[in-house]
Amino acid sequence: MAHEAALVELLSGLLADVAKPAFTTDPLTSHAAQAADPASALNLARTIQAQGIHFQLLSIAEQNAAMHRRRQVEVERGYENLRGTFAQVIAEAAAKGIDADEMKRAIRNLRIRPVITAHPTEAKRVTVLETHRRIYRRLLELESARWTPRERRTLLAALRHEIELLWLTGELRLEKPTVAAEVAWGLHFFHETLFEAVPVLVAKLNSALEAHYPGDQFDLPRFFQFGSWIGGDRDGNPFVTNQVTVAALLENCRASLKRYQTRLADLLQVLSITVDALPATQIFRAALATQLSKSGDEAAIVTRNPGELFRQYLACILLRLDATLVNVPGDGTGSPSAVVYASADELAEDLRVVEQALRDAQQEGLADDLLRPLRHEVETFRFCTVQLDIRENTTVVHNTLAALWKAKNPDAQCDSPAPDSQGWKDWLLANLTRPRDTLQPDVTLPAPEQATLDMFRMVRDMRRRVDRNAFGTFVLSMTHSAADVLGIYVLAKEADLFSDAAGTESCTLPVVPLLETIDDLRRAPAILRELLAVPVVRRSLRAQGGVMEVMIGYSDSNKDGGFFVSNWELAKVQAKLTRLGNELGVPIAFFHGRGGSVSRGGIPTGRAIAALPAGSVNGRFRVTEQGEVVSFKYANRGTAQYHLELLAASVLEHALKSEHEEALVPRGEFDEAMEALSGASRAAYVKLVDHPDLITYFQAASPLEELSLLNIGSRPARRFGARTLHDLRAIPWVFAWAQNRHMITGWYGVGTAIAGFIEFRKDRGVELLRRMFAESRLFRLIVDEVEKTLAQVDLDIARGYADLVTDPQVRENVFSMIEAEYRLTAAMILKVTGAANSGERLPEFRARLALRLPTINKVGWQQIELLRRYRNARDEQAKGEFRIPLLMSINCIAAGFGATG
Repeated sequence: MAHEAALVELLSGLLADVAKPAFTTDPLTSHAAQAADPASALNLARTIQAQGIHFQLLSIAEQNAAMHRRRQVEVERGYENLRGTFAQVIAEAAAKGIDADEMKRAIRNLRIRPVITAHPTEAKRVTVLETHRRIYRRLLELESARWTPRERRTLLAALRHEIELLWLTGELRLEKPTVAAEVAWGLHFFHETLFEAVPVLVAKLNSALEAHYPGDQFDLPRFFQFGSWIGGDRDGNPFVTNQVTVAALLENCRASLKRYQTRLADLLQVLSITVDALPATQIFRAALATQLSKSGDEAAIVTRNPGELFRQYLACILLRLDATLVNVPGDGTGSPSAVVYASADELAEDLRVVEQALRDAQQEGLADDLLRPLRHEVETFRFCTVQLDIRENTTVVHNTLAALWKAKNPDAQCDSPAPDSQGWKDWLLANLTRPRDTLQPDVTLPAPEQATLDMFRMVRDMRRRVDRNAFGTFVLSMTHSAADVLGIYVLAKEADLFSDAAGTESCTLPVVPLLETIDDLRRAPAILRELLAVPVVRRSLRAQGGVMEVMIGYSDSNKDGGFFVSNWELAKVQAKLTRLGNELGVPIAFFHGRGGSVSRGGIPTGRAIAALPAGSVNGRFRVTEQGEVVSFKYANRGTAQYHLELLAASVLEHALKSEHEEALVPRGEFDEAMEALSGASRAAYVKLVDHPDLITYFQAASPLEELSLLNIGSRPARRFGARTLHDLRAIPWVFAWAQNRHMITGWYGVGTAIAGFIEFRKDRGVELLRRMFAESRLFRLIVDEVEKTLAQVDLDIARGYADLVTDPQVRENVFSMIEAEYRLTAAMILKVTGAANSGERLPEFRARLALRLPTINKVGWQQIELLRRYRNARDEQAKGEFRIPLLMSINCIAAGFGATG
């Protein structure tokens, strides 16, 4: 901790020095009274900005310190003793007697894909992220002991300049970002860290396997790739059109091609091997002759690199890659097709030829260090960087299908059957069983529905123009039935996204139902059983790799039932669907829709995966990475490599342990207790959220409505523009409760549940809960995260927000419930853990929070006054005086807690 404390002191001192000229007092200790004086609004905004930057620098210091500690562990105890690494997981597996064949099976199944989403939870601009990156790198430079005092002063001055740039850079977006800006934000992380991180990850796995299974050959699949929703997530976002999706795909394509251009240019400079020093095989010479003849520039390439056959070959590749980049629009206006790479597979094969030529010449080291990493990049990122998912909701899909039904039945005297009727399902199945060549000609639908149908045609066309892996899956939000999913198959068939290999039709676009509410999670086994009984679905899954993917939503299930219920229902559905998949012979893979905050599934990666039901992972793991989570994990090279390895190693560890655990057999006593606790917790939570005064209270006692002024995402806060709690997205729901320090989404209902359980079972209940706390990963995780969330609640500040509610009856009705449940939950958590004081078991968490809370609390009081004055302002001009400091306060609190939604 000494290293971290020194960094915090250094950065805080530089910030205070930079910001001092703007203030008469220390900006990091300014008091809340300024908010009462409108004339000081600008000064207040700068004060809050300084406090927000302080939190940003604190986070950078903590990331640097965490990397420093990991390096210390590696130096002192060896890489195998560093938790969350392949070295540690594979060493432990080998020590337990897991043989090479079992390890090969586990690795053969590895398929891991973090999915970067466009969810509006990132309050930092790309410009700010780039400055953060430079500050992080300056800190790394300062760690070296080789600098003279003069050189160190120069480095400190450079660090100060970066902090000054951060101070002078506008923290707030003045306009709502476009989807194109969000695409650029996502690609920023690939340019900075992620392109190079995956080959490093593969090398670490190879190294660990070679160390513990010497002599065994492991054929590693392309087990780690990235997905994205940016530009493809249409659910409730009117700005994601087909044209916008095409633009995102082309930008993603250019990003990967430009990366390969740079890497090849570097290789061309380095690989200066002459034929005199290292004779080439006849196989390589023949391959080079073919490349030169295709290049159209043979004489110039040979003249420029005489006797340097490897350079000549790479020059041919680079020439073709340049032509491919020019041809990205895919509209026939680019380079001749003979020069352009038809696919990433061709480029990867050309790189393999050079790699093999080096191996044949006994230069394995050069092949491994120079060629293999680039080939792995190409195989991972292809010509698309990410696999773009398309997401849409059932309401839009139903409207499109209804329009399609009307167009195909123009003489019908009535509307289409209801979506939940047998007649509707019969119509869907009839369309799926009818051969494609008997379908009616293309129909024209009303504009909104036509756009949805054209989206599927766009998928078909862009796969051919960009990359066969340009798209990942179609994610259907708010899936309620098997018929909802079958509707996607019908639209895909209408858009010619079916193949008829061997005379049997199948869908070429994987369809993923997203189950979000508690009721839908409970219906999941019935939905999947019905769906997997449809022949075209089974055929499609076989053609797509034999695995059925299901997405489960942490955010909406929490909003629907509360924190405890969400975690328990998600665990149950994974266990049940895994058993169902085993029964039906169709493995089920889960796509985890997690957010940044605890209440939206943002739990530490290793622990979250370890707590998943045995057998439910089996090496396949997809998870959303949202907003501030992306920048926290992937902004810096060292942390990016660590987090990728932590994710992949945790998935492998779960798969290996599941083989030796009593997979999917419920622990009766524990499961009965979890069910009882879940039911009681939900009842308490629903009593609060269904309270007739809650919406009025929530809108007044939090910055819910003002969050829309913070331009952190392109999509609206509500689907379809409705104003109900049901239609409110989970992100602003969580964001606003965090800002006002109620934090109910991370704990409410847990106290009532535990108290009722103990009241009914007395001492036996306490004993059972403590045993569960010691032995159940899931229950332990829930209790730990509830305790952390409670530490962030502040009832005094929460009462300050509650005072913004003008109706005293509404205020007391709701706040009294929250206050009572908070005190009960805090007491019950101590009862379960046996600790004397809250947080004493979590010293590191408590220490980090202690650094932040004094400032967060100050800004919270400032925000309360700003909300009052902003809302009471007589006109827009008067509101404008308080808008900037109010939005800065929201940013600052989010930065302090490290999460928005």
